[in-house]
This record gives sequence, C-alpha cells and structure tokens, in this order.
Amino acid sequence: MKAIQFLLASNIGEIIVIFIAIMFTPMIASAAGISDISELVPLLPIHILWINLVTDSLPALALAVEPANKDLMKRKPIKPSKGIFTKGLTFRVAYQGVMIGIITLIAFLIGINTPNIGEHERIAVGQTMAFATLAFAELVHVFNVKSNKESIFKVGILNNTKLLLAIGVSALMMFTILLIPALRDIFNIVALPVENILEVILLVLSPLVIVEIFKLLKINTAKDEE
Repeated sequence: MKAIQFLLASNIGEIIVIFIAIMFTPMIASAAGISDISELVPLLPIHILWINLVTDSLPALALAVEPANKDLMKRKPIKPSKGIFTKGLTFRVAYQGVMIGIITLIAFLIGINTPNIGEHERIAVGQTMAFATLAFAELVHVFNVKSNKESIFKVGILNNTKLLLAIGVSALMMFTILLIPALRDIFNIVALPVENILEVILLVLSPLVIVEIFKLLKINTAKDEE
C-alpha cells in the first residue's frame, strides 16, 4: 500500500503540472513575456519517461520491503471485504499528488521568469527546474510514505537499507544528467544559475515540511477513521 500510495501520488503530480500548464499556457506566456507558446511545456516526454522508469520505480520497489510499523499488532483487524483504496489512501494520494504537481509548476514558473536571459533560455531553465524539482521532490516524498501517522523524525530513515540504496542510486543518476553537458543536451536541459539551484532545493524539501504538518495536525490520517 505504501508503494501504491507513492506511485499514484507521483503520477498524479505529473498529470496535474502538465494539465495546468496546458490549460493556462496563454496566461502563463503573457505573464512571463514569452511570445512563442509552442515550446512552453514544463516537462518533455523524455523527462516523464526518465522519472517513471528511474525516480519512481526504484524507490517503489524498495518500499515494498519496508519493515512493518511498530504499532502494527495494536491495530484493529481489517475487514476482509475492505478494498485497498480506502478513503484514507485515496485522500493521501489526492492531496500529495496535488502537492507535488503544484511544487513542480512553481519551479517551472520561477524558471521562465528568470531575469537577464533570453526567451528560449528562460524556457530551458524552467523545464530544467521542473524536471529536477519533480524528480528530487519525489525522492524526498518517499520518506513521508514510510509512515502515514508518525513523523519521519520519529520513525527514522535508516531502517530500510534497500530504500536508502534505491534513493541514492536514483539521486546519483539525476545528478549525472544535470552535471554532464552531453547528457544535458540529450534531455534538453541546461546548467542552472546558482539562485535557481537554491530555489530548487527549497522546493524539493517542501513536501517533507507539508506532510509533517499534516501529520502533526492529524490531517494525514483523518479519513482512516471513517
């Protein structure tokens, strides 16, 4: 169920950012001062393919062998007739997917509004920021899924070495693409200015903060009691 929650939320995030960008392309282009709207897409097909094959799949496989939560034997038995898609799971998939999508869209909007560079370069920066933010935000979000009730700071991050290895491999492959010029050309991305890198880092870490707040306020598990 953790793997399903992670995969569905990640894919919903991708759908949302592309859907919103397409629906509001003229408005976004006008606000950013971009005349050629034909290239104004936050993610290219190769970006989505890479994220689905690498960033999503490896951590999801590792989540499948996540150790059981400590309070497992204290929970009430689950009814045999109860399906996997409970109200709680559906709610988490929905809001976390929207969260990832909005964060990625914000990264794209920041990128295309980068000052002192040309229109084509701004679109390239926006796509690079969206790609990097989506990929790394999903890797950070994996830690949120380890427990829907307890804070990650209480659960800990070192109890699943396979998950840490999967995240490390995925992150290393992303850094390889971002840092090697020949690979950047293949993925149609660019080297980011320092200020944009700092903005990406803040956006990447935001899913952890948002879900931790939801856990603290018990919003993350509110639907589980229904």
